Parts: sequence; structure tokens; C-alpha cells
Amino acid sequence: MYRIGVDVGGTNTDGVLIDISRRSSISRGILASFKAPTTPDVSSGIEAAVKRVLQQSGVPPSEISSLSIGTTAFINAVLEADPRRLQKVAVIRLCGPYTKQCPPFIDFPKRLKTLIDGHVGYVDGGLEIDGREIAPLREQQIIDECNIIKTKGLRNIVVAGIFSPLDTTGRQELSAKRIIQQELGTSVNIVCSRDVGQLGLLEREDASILNASILTFAQQTIGGFQRAMETLNLKCPLFLTQNDGTLTTASAAAQLPIRTFASGPTNSMRGAAYLAGLDDHHDQTVSTKSTIVVDVGGTTTDVGVLLPSGFPRQAAAFIEVGGVRTNFSMADVQSIALGGGSRVRIADDSKVTVGPDSVGHRLPQDAKIFGGTVLTATDIVVASGLADVGKKEYVNDIDEHVKTAAEKVIRRHLESIIDKMKTSPEDISVLLVGGGSIIAPEHLSGVGEIIRPPFFGVANAVGAAMAKVAGEIDVIEFLQGRKVEDVIEGIKIRAIEKAISAGAAADTVKIVEVNNLPVQYVTNQATRIIVRAAGELGNSIETLSGGLETLKLISEDDSTGGDSLDPVTSEGVDQEDDGIDIEAYIPNIREDKSWKISELDLEWIAEGCGVLGTGGGGSPYPPFLVARQMLRNGKEIIVVDPEDVPENSVFLRCTFMGSPSVSNERLQGGNEIPTSARAIMQYLGLDDQNVLGTISDEIGGGNGIQPMIVAAEMHKVVLDADLMGRAYPNMYQSLPGAYDIPGGLTPCAISDGIGNTIIMPSASNTHSVEHILRTVTTEMGSRSGVSMAPLTRKICQDYGISRSVSQAWRIGRAIALCRKRNTLKSIPAAILQIQNGSWLFIGKIVNVEREVRKGFTWGVVTIVPLRADEEEDGPESTNGFTEQTVACGPDDRLLIPFQNENLYAYLENPNGTKRILVTVPDLITVLDSQSGASLGTPDYRYGLRVTVIAMAGDPKWTKTPEGLACGGPGAFGLSDLAFTPIAEYKAANSVIKEYCNL
Repeated sequence: MYRIGVDVGGTNTDGVLIDISRRSSISRGILASFKAPTTPDVSSGIEAAVKRVLQQSGVPPSEISSLSIGTTAFINAVLEADPRRLQKVAVIRLCGPYTKQCPPFIDFPKRLKTLIDGHVGYVDGGLEIDGREIAPLREQQIIDECNIIKTKGLRNIVVAGIFSPLDTTGRQELSAKRIIQQELGTSVNIVCSRDVGQLGLLEREDASILNASILTFAQQTIGGFQRAMETLNLKCPLFLTQNDGTLTTASAAAQLPIRTFASGPTNSMRGAAYLAGLDDHHDQTVSTKSTIVVDVGGTTTDVGVLLPSGFPRQAAAFIEVGGVRTNFSMADVQSIALGGGSRVRIADDSKVTVGPDSVGHRLPQDAKIFGGTVLTATDIVVASGLADVGKKEYVNDIDEHVKTAAEKVIRRHLESIIDKMKTSPEDISVLLVGGGSIIAPEHLSGVGEIIRPPFFGVANAVGAAMAKVAGEIDVIEFLQGRKVEDVIEGIKIRAIEKAISAGAAADTVKIVEVNNLPVQYVTNQATRIIVRAAGELGNSIETLSGGLETLKLISEDDSTGGDSLDPVTSEGVDQEDDGIDIEAYIPNIREDKSWKISELDLEWIAEGCGVLGTGGGGSPYPPFLVARQMLRNGKEIIVVDPEDVPENSVFLRCTFMGSPSVSNERLQGGNEIPTSARAIMQYLGLDDQNVLGTISDEIGGGNGIQPMIVAAEMHKVVLDADLMGRAYPNMYQSLPGAYDIPGGLTPCAISDGIGNTIIMPSASNTHSVEHILRTVTTEMGSRSGVSMAPLTRKICQDYGISRSVSQAWRIGRAIALCRKRNTLKSIPAAILQIQNGSWLFIGKIVNVEREVRKGFTWGVVTIVPLRADEEEDGPESTNGFTEQTVACGPDDRLLIPFQNENLYAYLENPNGTKRILVTVPDLITVLDSQSGASLGTPDYRYGLRVTVIAMAGDPKWTKTPEGLACGGPGAFGLSDLAFTPIAEYKAANSVIKEYCNL
């Protein structure tokens, strides 16, 4: 019944010993606790902390049932790009003909890629979203890759297959792993991506690569933990805590150390819940509301949300680790530079600041209350009589103004970060933990109750000791002819069984999370279902030991077998510095008035495409990576102005159709759009000589980049224009479709890039094009490359938006300049200088509702204003646009209904009165206030601080019956909404025309 928990922090290693039979007591069963300095080898600090709590409690080592450790050692190896702890990795991707335009390591920072990239191989394999094989595995292909890996002397290998998380039997990744083991032996480390991350191939593969790179170091470290246990005569099982607040065995952690990367903040939250009695499954009076946990350390404050289940709220789909996008589970934690050691300064104008710098672990030496010379936040609360630490007489001379002002700053920092994490304006309960939590005031605005549980200073170690065991099932199911309730019930049973098999006591396992996420843009009722069960760790040694093997001890000089490899060195590694001054940057306009796109140009265009996407169009990120890689491989992307090419010049139309869920997993292989383009050219009797370049149907979102990729492959140019000026959800919602011009929508061709191509010569009406192609695309795996009939430059100008590539570039450049100048609040105004419009709203998302109707995601996002005191600094310059911000009351809310893209925005006051502010075809864009980046509708989530702007749509949409009928409110069934232009449209300025004479 005795458990030991240890949490390794940057400064201290905390340990606790708990008698869980006394968990209902005031002390929550904690018999001993201790803080030991964190040591460079980690293990020594753990040994010291465990030794002390055993001595304090008097409990013999033989009575300890488990030791649970949370550590930051593994993530630090990645964050520091430490060549001593990272090893090169070989990646074998099971993909068939797909994904090759977006290779492994494509989005790694240069330094990290140089350190880790060992080998990349592509072989047949991969699954479609419905479970069909893209191609069966071919053993000889994998053997060939093994021979290369053996020659290179690599021992850490990643196997990543398309849609492998849906492969419940493991017939592809696990089969590939067995072949690799047969060829290279059992001494190599093989990481299957299905064991690491969720849907999203690139991010899951990235996480798997990071995991593989630290495997040798992780195994050495965990071996050190086990040696420390031997020294302490502990015979109990060893567990490590994971990012989601659950336990994993030492042997499992040695294979998937990435799952422990962010366990520290999660341990604090779980420990706070336990200390406050919130997660006691015997307590039937526990509130069903969420609770915020505030963990104040010496340097930073971490804030997270505990759900009613007792587990932390999970972060967004993508998490960046060391500059690499990953998608493994991690708690949604926000941090601010405020802690007990934060420096307090008084400026010449008597303004008082607290932080962001801190004395950190030197608080006992440097703070005034300990005889030091640095004024810290802890000194302030002691001087005010709010805490009893050190010697108060050392701070009696602090001026009252300084104390009052510093306390106000501390209060404002905490109130702001807490409010950011709240999901409703109602007061919420706060659990306050951490050694630095003494600096927090007794009362905070927006907080109904502040709870300081016993042993709050070691809550992280308590969380490690009392972490639960979970089982999660994440699958895509097809609901045709089935009830979703029945499907979910079956998955619940599987999740419970998985938790029990992982070591949870059967009588404590409960379902803690159920998510039903319908897949959009498909016609087969596909839905992603995630069910999670969790329970208490089994109490008996027999239960704990069941199926849990002990990891072989690994010395610092050994690996898991075979020959030892030297770690990679940092010699010759490139640094992340491109040396470009974006203030002075001039695009490369050649003598023939063509624009040669650089990586920086491409980055800005992608950013602008996101803004013009108005919440839809798909993420520009994967196609941006593809296009950037093409530039790095020596390809050229050339943009031309419409006025500089003959009016009868022909341009291919390039776009992807399908589900974002598929586009994030079955990354493009490069054949999809070119195959459909060549098919339609052949049908029309055209060849490459008849085509000058490419054009996008929609500049908004990822499809704004696709013409550049195709043009680079075909050695064509890109027209500075598109056929929409934004993003819309339906194929017929382009200007050629709106005006029903001959050849505007048909003939057209679609292809899946693996030999299946269909030409649609004609359609009875414009809507049939969408319905028929959508159905065929679903059969093609819910993603196809589409090429409508090519158009002449004259038609592209008459029924398109000229210079929209320039428009995207200017928007992206404006955002980048604001970021460089640290004037993020000026980003909306900078965008509105490029295109007329209005700054609608600044606030925080408090609610998001979604549902799928006929393959499209419909929903509404609700945003409330920020309080006046939430912004630490005053408003920055808005370049004259402040007066255009829509007037609203402090209790008004902004609501934005969307169908993949944002449709309209209206203000609602407390009495229910609504005021329409803007509707399609004008553009409504939601920006992340903290980065200035545009948000897609799938990115909307609770707590995000956002700024909403509206931009004028092109007159071809807004001032004609055809445009309004196809793209206005009535096109979305909103016939009761009248369209009123937000502003007069401003034609885009050509980048080529501006810079061609410089």
C-alpha cells in the first residue's frame, strides 16, 4: 500500500511516500516528502530523494509497491539539440506512390535535421481512410532498405505507414518491423509510428523520429533509475509518468520515451487533484465542473485545466517540440514568466515590474529575505506579511508603493493567465500548488475559490505517485446502417479492457473521455471515435507485475546489444540563421518581368493564403513544405503578371478535392494533379506546348500553393491570379462556375495518382459537378487531384481575381513585419491597409459547436470581449483603424457561423438582440491574437484569444446577381440575410509591377 513518487525538475527533484490506505485522511496518506537538488545525471538526485523519504517514513524498502518517476531529461535532449544524447535515425515510410513530395525531416530545423537524419526509404504499403490497402507490403523492398541501413551503421529505425493508427491488427507496420528484425537482429531499436502519435502522418512521423533519436539515451537513463533502485534495495516495479497523466512501465518508457516529454506539468495537475480530494472515485460529491490548477515555481507559473474526469484538458492537435511539429497527447498548459524568484524592479518613473527574469534556484542566496541583494516576488509577499519565509526584518524598508504596485502586477499576471484558460465567464475554482505559490494573493478576479491543499509544494511528486493507468482506443468507423451509440459502447468495452491489461485495478476503471469527430467532405458517414478509460494502479505486487517485464540494465557505455555506436557530433552543423533582413528584402523580379519565388516569398504567400482562406481551404502548411523542398532541390517557381502574357495563353487549373483528415495523412505524392491535368489536356487535344502555366481555383488555404508545385514540376509559370479570391466549400463556387461560362466547370478530370483517372465531359447543372466528383473522390480514398478545363488568360482575368498571389504575399509580409517589430496588435491594421475592411472584434473563444451535414462541417464559434485589465500593455498603434472597430458593449458576444469557411458574423447583446456585421461574399478571418496567424475553423477551440477582421470581397462576387447567388448568404440557405458590403474593394497591387524597376 506504499507508493513513492518522484518528479525531476530543472532545479529540484521532489519525492513523496504515500500510504494509499490513508488517502481519506487530512494528510492524504503522505508520510514523507523531500526536495533534493537535481543532479546532472538525474539518477543521483532521484536516489537522494527516495532515500530521504524512506528514512523519514521508516517504511522498509520491501513494503514499497511502486516507484513512479516524472522527468524532463528526455525532452531537454531535444530542446537543446544535444549531440551527446541524440542519435541518427533511419525512416522507412509505408506509402506506395504517395507522400514523396513531403519527405521525412522536411520540417525539422536545419541543426536538428543534420544531427538526426540518417536515411529515408519509401516502400509499398499504407492504408486508405476506410482501411483498404493502398498497396500490400513487399518484403524484398524492406530487405533492400535494411541493407542500406546496415551499411550506414544505423540502429534506431522508424516505420511510418499512412493511416497506421487505424490498423488495429498491425498488419503493415508490425509486419515491417518483423522483417527488419529478421534482417538486422533484435538489437536494433524499431519504432512503429502507430504506437507514438495520432492521425496526421507528418506530425506522427516527426514524433516517432524524435522518439527514436533519444532511445539509446533514454534506455541508459532508465537503466540508471533501476541501478538506483538496486542501491536502495527496492524490489517494486518502476513506472514513469506520461504526458497525459497516466503511468507506463519502465520497459515501455524505454521504447516510447516521447510519451514522458511533458509529464511535469501534468504531474502537478494530477497531484493537485489528489491532494484536494477531487479525483477520489469514492467521493460522490465531486463537482462536475472543470478546475484550474496554477503551479507557481521559482521562475515560471504553469496553468492547466483539470476536467471533471480528473485528467488534464489536452492541447491542440499539433504540439511543437524543439521546432518540430508533433501530435502526441499533451496537456494544455500555458506558462508565464512569474515565480517566487522573479526579479522586482523600480524604473525611474516609479513603474514597478515583476519578471520576466528570475533568480531561479539561487533564491535562497540572492533574495533579500535570505540576506541577498536582489528584490524578488517572494520578498514582496514577506514584506507585506502575506508569507513567513526567511527574515522579515531584511525587507522592512521596502516602500509601500513598491509593495502595492508589485502585488498588483502579480495579481494581474495571474488573473490574465487564469482567464485565458477559462472556458466560460463564470467564476472558477483554482487549485494553487508549487513552492512559489506563496506569492499568489488570497483573492483573484474571476476566481470563486482558491484551494491551497496540504503538501502543495510537492504536488508534482504526489501526481507521479498517484498517476492512473489508462487505455485508449482511437479509430475511424463507418456508420452506414449502424447506430453510433452501439458503436461507441463497443469501443468503450475495448478501452476498459486495455486499461485493465495495462495494470489498472478492474473495479476502479471508468470511461473518462469520449470524442465523436465526424470526418468532413466524405459521403460514407466516416467518423473518428476516441474513447479513453482510466483506473487506479493495482495495489498488489502480483497485479503490478502481471505482464510487466523488467528492462535490462544498460550502462553508460553500452547500448541494448551489438556494437556500441558513438553519438553524432555537432561539427559542421548548420545554424538556424538565414541572415535575411525582411525590412529591406526585395523580391527577385527578373528582366523579363517574371517573379522568381524565394523561400521567404513562399512563406509569406502561404501565410496570406491562410488569411484569405476565411477559416477554410485546408491548411497551407503541408503544401508550403512541399513547395519549399522543391526550391531547395533546385526547382524554380516563376510567377507572371496577367498583363505580361498574351490573352490567348492557356493556364491549367490545379486543386485538390477531399477531406482534410485524408490530406493530413495521405500526403501528396506528386502525381495526383499532373495526372488529371494531362488527362484533360489529352481529352481536349492539347499538349505541353499549348499550356503556358497554372492557376489556382482558390487562393484561400492550401490550394493557393498547389499551382506553384505543379508549375515547378512541369517547368511552367504561375499566373498572378486565381478564380475565387478566397476559399469556398463547393467546386462550383468559383467565378467561372458562378457565371456558368462555357468550360467553366466541365470538362474536368480527377485522379488519385495511382492509375485511377476519370474525365467528366459535361454536367446537367453546376451543382452536379460537386456531387458527382465528391462521390468519386470518396471512392478514391477521399482525396483526388482535380483539373478543370484550362482557361485562357483573358477568361482568367474576366472571371477571376487578378494579382491574388501578390495580395497573399503582401498580407504575409505585413504579418511578418509586425512580428519582427513585436507589434502583434498592429497585425489587423496592417492587413486592412492592404485590403479595405473593418476590425470587428477582439476577444476570447468561449464556445465552439460543430456538426456534419451532407459531408460538410457546420458550426458556430462564440467570442466574448477581453476585460480592460487583461492586457498588460496599452493598445499599440493601429494605424488609424481604431475608429473602424465595431462598437460593442462589455457583455456583448460575437458569433460566427461557418460551413468549413466563415459565413457571417453578428453581435448579440445580453437581451438577445442580434446585429449582423458582415456576411459572405466579404471575407471574415479570425486571427490568433498571440501570433497573428489565421485560424482555420478546425482550429477553433476554447480559450484562444482572437482578433476578427472583415475584408471587402471582389465586386464580381459582391455587385452582381450571379456572384451573390453563388457565393452570397442565399447560397448557404441564409436567404433571410441581406448582404451589405463591409467596405469598398481595393484592387490588389502587383508585386511584379512595384519591384520590376528596382
